[in-house]
This record gives sequence, structure tokens and C-alpha cells, in this order.
Amino acid sequence: MRRHNRTALLRRLHVAGPTTRAALATELGLNRSTIKALVDGLAESGVVEERLPRARSGAGRPSLLVLPQPHAAVVLAVDIRVEQVAIALVGLGGEMLGRNSWNLHGRQREPAEVITHVVESTQVLAADLGYPLIAAGVSVPGVVRRSDGFVHEAPNLQWTNVPLGERLGGALGCPIRVGNDAEIAALAEHLRGAARGSTDAVYVSADVGVGGGVISDGSALRGTAGYVGELGHMVVNPRGRPCYCGSRGCWETEVGELALCRALRLPEGTPRGAVIADLKALRTPERITAVLGDFREFLTVGLVNIVNVFGPELVVLGDLFTALPPSLIAEVGVEVGRRSLVSRAVGGTRVMTSSMGTDVKLIGAAELAFEPVLDMV
Repeated sequence: MRRHNRTALLRRLHVAGPTTRAALATELGLNRSTIKALVDGLAESGVVEERLPRARSGAGRPSLLVLPQPHAAVVLAVDIRVEQVAIALVGLGGEMLGRNSWNLHGRQREPAEVITHVVESTQVLAADLGYPLIAAGVSVPGVVRRSDGFVHEAPNLQWTNVPLGERLGGALGCPIRVGNDAEIAALAEHLRGAARGSTDAVYVSADVGVGGGVISDGSALRGTAGYVGELGHMVVNPRGRPCYCGSRGCWETEVGELALCRALRLPEGTPRGAVIADLKALRTPERITAVLGDFREFLTVGLVNIVNVFGPELVVLGDLFTALPPSLIAEVGVEVGRRSLVSRAVGGTRVMTSSMGTDVKLIGAAELAFEPVLDMV
């Protein structure tokens, strides 16, 4: 019981930040003597510290704040994308202590090259900062077996059957957890972003492909062996374009990056920044409809299907979707509410864009690594 309470207290401080002993007792449903014993023990081991708040209000002696100490537990977060890899050392409480990133071109996308560069960059970063790693979390745009980090397929990286978890774990000498990038982003949004406080939410991202992560009853929905979230391969247009998966008219062929390039009349391979700039230049309702009318319809159809299947209270759109005109997102949200039976039954499903920026998957990878760590600190 003491171990359970200790983990619950650490998780509260890690996710929600500093607070007082009294607030911890109230939130965790524990008596003050139990909280005192837990905090005193954690403070003695250097995992937390107590100090006066910077801003004081009211008369009398202010309550001390209990703060997690970032250096007490440091994990590695890795975000592998089609065009870039980012790494960060993240301390207890979610503070990024150091980071690095590099672009991928040609042979640099090969698994061995990516793994070697991640290991070398991590060793340099950890040596510079002087923090030992106790775990790592990795985000990959593909189908990942959660038990061992085996990447079954990451088509946009052209990876097949890559034992990523085994190779990275052996090279870094610490436990490795690997997950699908959209599922990891959903975890970040649930703990620290727009879906914080939501027990049922779906995160959908548009990059080169389209993926999704589902939070159901407060926990990540992970499916058989961890294979879940391939929402981009839901068929929304049976007469549409062929998809690499073998089907035709998959959602990602209608709302992914290439679909946006076609709608904007940009050539395939246009830099991401140019695509975003053209999207942000769409200002009038007439222009938005003329350029993105079909795109908006297919985005709506896919989201209606998602809402009817998973029944979330919130859908968060990430990556390229965050550059869509706000008026288009508002219209899609209204249509999802009107055309989804489940949305009407639950009193409406909100559709909004992520505010976490490009770090969402890096943050999620860190949280993936921290899940088992908080039991051991």
C-alpha cells in the first residue's frame, strides 16, 4: 500500500506540477500523516523538495510547495519522423533538460543509420548534461508491437520488420518502450495537452500519412499486441486513389499531405513549410471552399466514422491539420455533430486542433518511458 501511495503521489507531481501537502492529501484521499511520511521519505532521497511559494497571499505562514526534482529521474525521448529525428533528455516533472535534432535524407532513413545516430547523439547529450538515463521512449510512424518495440511496418520510412526496441535497448543499456507516433501523441495530449481531463478522446494527425490514437475510459486503447490506431486506412472513398496498403480510397489518400498538395495545386514533394504557408494564406470563406471543399468533406466523413465507433468527448487534430483555417475546423465540428449519431447521443463531440506544436510526440515518448519508471524512483 505504501508503494502504491508513493507512486500515486509521484505521478500527481510529475503530471500536474508542484502543490502543497494539504492539496495532495485531498486529491489522493490520504490522511496528512501518510502524506507527511511519503513526502519526507522522497525528500530525503532527493526525489522532491519543499520550498516557499514565490507569490505569497493572505496572513499567516504560507504552506510549503512540494516540487519534483527533474534530475532524480531522467529519461530519453525519441521522435522518429519521415524527414527528421528529434531526441530530448526529460526529467521528472516533464522538464526538457537538453535536446537535439537532425534531418533525414536518403540512406540516413535506414534503420541502422537512424539507430546509430540516436545512440551517438544520446551519449553526447547525456555526457554534456551529466545525467544517467533510466529508460527511453520512442515514437515511430508505423505499426509497432508494444511488448518489445518490434516495428512491423513503417511504410513512409520504408521500414519492415525492424527490432527497434531490442537494438536501441542493447546499445543504450536501459529499458526501451516504442509506440506508434499518433498513439504517443494521444498520450501527450491526454496528460499535458488539450485532452487533459478527458476520459475519452481521439487524436488524429496528418503528416505524410494519417494516424490516430485513442484514449478510452482514461487509458490508451492498444489493441492486439499493441497494433491499433491505423485510422488513416479507413476507406472513405471506394473509387479513390490506390493506397500502398493494398486498398483504395483510404482516408490518408484523401486528407494526408499529398491530398493537401493536390488541393493547393502544389507539386508532390513541396516542402512542408510551403504547404503550411499556402494553407494559412486561405482567408476568405469562398477561397477556402474553392480550394478545400472536397478535402473538408472527406475529413468530415472520417471524423464522423471515428466518433460513431469510439464515442469520444473530444477529437484533437494534430500536425498538418493544425494549419487548416480555423473556420474550416469549426465547420467540420458542426458537421460531425450533425451527422454522427453518437455525437448527438452524448450531447456533442468537440473537434479542436492541438496547441502542443511539433513537440507533442517527443513529450509523449517521454511519458511512455516514465510510465513504469514512477514505480521505481
